[in-house]
Amino acid sequence: MLMSPPTRKVVLTTHVATSVGWLGAVLAYLALDITATNSEIVDTVRGAYSAMEVTVLYVIVPLALASVIIGIVNALGTPWGLFRHYWVLVKLLLTVFATTILLVETSTVSYLAQAATSDADPRELPGTMPHSIGGLVVLLIVVVLSVFKPRGVTTYGWRKQDEQRRSKRTRSAEPIR
Repeated sequence: MLMSPPTRKVVLTTHVATSVGWLGAVLAYLALDITATNSEIVDTVRGAYSAMEVTVLYVIVPLALASVIIGIVNALGTPWGLFRHYWVLVKLLLTVFATTILLVETSTVSYLAQAATSDADPRELPGTMPHSIGGLVVLLIVVVLSVFKPRGVTTYGWRKQDEQRRSKRTRSAEPIR
């Protein structure tokens, strides 16, 4: 069912806001990750790991989940659909993949934050740089797909377009009374 134009604008605005927020939060997290793995000051490293945990649990995870859910609602309520165009499908798969990895990694981030506050030297902790950079790259790919919308209709999309064409022909062929 397609949304009305005002509803579609509200949903799209919410989706863009949560997605951009997610991207911004990942950039902030990456800055903390770089600080945690490169600083020689023990208190700075401890603070960075603690801030990483707070950022992941209270900013990144909620924004990621909201972005996925609102993105699905947006796709289902617009002519783009969820499975009609390859760019929408790839965006969905990348976003779900990134969110899944994020949810798995939250326990690692929490462990690192707890370990950083222990008596051990937190400068020896490994950080999460590969996941930080990987998550950023995936989100940037999603942004590019959103802006450029590469052509390509899925098999499902072709069937739907064909059904719509047939429906229009049938309606126009009916006699006017």
